[in-house]
Amino acid sequence: MSLSMYQASVPVFTQLLGALGNVLGKADAHAAAKKIDPAVLVAARLAPDMLPLNRQVHLASDFAKGATARLAGVEPPSWSDTEKTFAELGDRVKNTIEYVQGFKPAQIDGSEARDVTIKVGGKPLTFQGQPYLLQFVLPNFFFHTTAAYAILRHNGVELGKMDFIGKP
Repeated sequence: MSLSMYQASVPVFTQLLGALGNVLGKADAHAAAKKIDPAVLVAARLAPDMLPLNRQVHLASDFAKGATARLAGVEPPSWSDTEKTFAELGDRVKNTIEYVQGFKPAQIDGSEARDVTIKVGGKPLTFQGQPYLLQFVLPNFFFHTTAAYAILRHNGVELGKMDFIGKP
């Protein structure tokens, strides 16, 4: 049996976004227990030239919702990137999960050869659906979810591998 485009996208996005939401909840509880201003963790980064936690969450969300929409042949929604608290970031993750779960397999399956054009660095870049998902979206999605996890782990939030992976 072959793996469908839906199976390679929506369940992966929902699993890791669900885990990310749980990680954000643990970070919020950690901040409260250790009397750390949550804004410090939300603005934390691993390196001076790296994006902070809240932007990592925004981008993970954007890759999931954008890819799902584009593979289904619809325009992705544009959400403001104004979330600055753990509650707001958690809501963003929850809304992203609900959005991608709103698509049916029939909307995404068969999109392997669909042209997908995005702007990268202000310039249009066109992919076919399968390479777009497997070689561009998923690596970026995993990068940003991993960066969010690593920022929080680096800042003392007690997290383990299963926190990152979540429930299949």
